[in-house]
Amino acid sequence: MNTNPRQLLLLEQVRERKSATVEQLAETLGVTLQTVRRDVQRLAEIGLLTRFHGGVRVPSSTVENLAHTQRETLNAEGKARIARAVAQQVPNDCSLILNIGTTTEAIAKALLHHRGLRVITNNLNVAAILSGNPDCEVIVAGGVVRARDRGIVGEAAVDFIRQFKVDIALIGISGIEPDGSLRDFDYREVKVAQTIIEQSREVWLAADHSKFNRPAMVQLATLEQIGRLFTDAPPPEPFPALLQDAGVICTVAA
Repeated sequence: MNTNPRQLLLLEQVRERKSATVEQLAETLGVTLQTVRRDVQRLAEIGLLTRFHGGVRVPSSTVENLAHTQRETLNAEGKARIARAVAQQVPNDCSLILNIGTTTEAIAKALLHHRGLRVITNNLNVAAILSGNPDCEVIVAGGVVRARDRGIVGEAAVDFIRQFKVDIALIGISGIEPDGSLRDFDYREVKVAQTIIEQSREVWLAADHSKFNRPAMVQLATLEQIGRLFTDAPPPEPFPALLQDAGVICTVAA
């Protein structure tokens, strides 16, 4: 199931409130109770909402991410727009590193017609996608494969990536907090992502609007360490000022 704009707005309202009743959501969104109940039912079925007596809440955690299949479903259309915007800016004949995440997987699909790319990745899904491009050389990091999303983590992956210096890192993230920190859930994944940043001449962050104000346990980087941000909606406060202060070029994918 792909989430539509109304359902994404519903999720945002629940996240902001921590929990909400069907009546509150209907009033805020300007729709009927029946419409909210249908949306809640669909979102609960794919694990994006948890229902309890009298209301709903987001099953949010600072220590564990949503399942890969849930993240693929959440705002798939927005991630596809981001991916197209990123691909338009990636030149042919350059070197890239793509890390773990459903947004970077969407970017990989958008790069299928590029020529002369050399791509390093610790994401087996990205490797499988880009192996379909005969003009792209794919190099896969060694390490421990996480069964839940086919991401490769651990010290072996860190050591492998340290061999390279690439033109552009295309990275995803689980959360961007109001202090400007970029955060994720698995410290092993974070160590690899930090190495990717260190070994890249430019760092581009791809994050849909649901990542703003989303907490996660482990700090990966700060906004000052990235050069460009690609997202699918104008960032909420206080992020416009933070991005400007950090010198980050923000592209909102139409």
